Amino acid sequence: METKNNDALVLNKVKKQVKEMKIFYMHLMAYVVVMGVLMTINLITYPFYLWFLWPVLGWGIPIAFHGLSVFNMTPFLGKDWEERKIEELIEKEKDSKWQ
Repeated sequence: METKNNDALVLNKVKKQVKEMKIFYMHLMAYVVVMGVLMTINLITYPFYLWFLWPVLGWGIPIAFHGLSVFNMTPFLGKDWEERKIEELIEKEKDSKWQ
């Protein structure tokens, strides 16, 4: 019985991770398409000043952080930290109830 519960929890966690990855890839695809259009417009209309680099940076930095978050590569406050903190607080709460 407990194995089924654990399997269900793992399945739900994996489904959530896949959904987050899908959202990230859609976000990344929109970024690539929009930046391609902006670059084309910039190079056709005014190739002497590459203004499209500003939106590349302005949207690219958040995309990078989104990717780091989705693939759990953040060096601080990542999903592992969340899980450890939740377990720590649960233990602390259990200890305070018994005292």
